[in-house]
Amino acid sequence: MSTIKHIVIWKLHEQAEGADKATNIQRMKEKLLACADLVPGTLRFEVATAADAAAKGLEATYDVILLSEFADRAALDAYQDHPEHVAIKGFIGAVREARQCMDYES
Repeated sequence: MSTIKHIVIWKLHEQAEGADKATNIQRMKEKLLACADLVPGTLRFEVATAADAAAKGLEATYDVILLSEFADRAALDAYQDHPEHVAIKGFIGAVREARQCMDYES
């Protein structure tokens, strides 16, 4: 059975929403993790930061990553449209400098 992977990476502004980058990275991580169990069919939901990578001696050229996996397209769509997910998009849009996203079936 194939699943849908949803991967997003963000680079954040040095200052935004009255806070520095490090603070906004933590806020963003908390907000994203709060979305982990929003919809049935969410199989995997991981959020990591560049600081998490650096602490393990690993490389990171972006500040935050979301790696998620859904049982099917309907589950991904339900996640994308869920009111709690939609609610954090304003904050993310305000603090992000750049965003890259890729969804694929595997």
